[in-house]
Amino acid sequence: MTLDLLRQTTDPFSRHQFTPGHVTCTALVLHPKELKVLFMYHHRLHRWLLPGGHVEESDASLAAAAAREAGEETLVQIDGGRAALLAGIDVHGIPGKKDEPFHLHHDLIWCFRALVEEIATTDEAPSVVWAEDADWDQLNVANSIRNSIRRLKKPALPAIGL
Repeated sequence: MTLDLLRQTTDPFSRHQFTPGHVTCTALVLHPKELKVLFMYHHRLHRWLLPGGHVEESDASLAAAAAREAGEETLVQIDGGRAALLAGIDVHGIPGKKDEPFHLHHDLIWCFRALVEEIATTDEAPSVVWAEDADWDQLNVANSIRNSIRRLKKPALPAIGL
């Protein structure tokens, strides 16, 4: 589905392409020392999610878009000394609002490690938390996010993993 979007549309990274949707980037940020992942409570969707959002023309790469969004939404500091790792792809619907119809986000989930554990709330993320596996049910974490985190636990993955 996402490959078709990339092959068959003229502007797959534009937030203004609603059919069949557009590419977005999410940051799966690992705690610097513990087996925890950064989650934020999304102000509009009213759900616990990973930080992320739309690709901007100024982003140097898709991973950079995810890192920028994480920093904007949670004030997390990403460890720039570690390479980002593509941990998953999730296609999900976004409810319409006055100037946008319902559309799909083809979300690339990039894994990073935080440099320090400090995070903070923002207008977009009124609550932020470092969560471990035992917290997922309480946060109602989507299966696609759970699967992306589980992939990082496989021994064949680089040192960024859990």
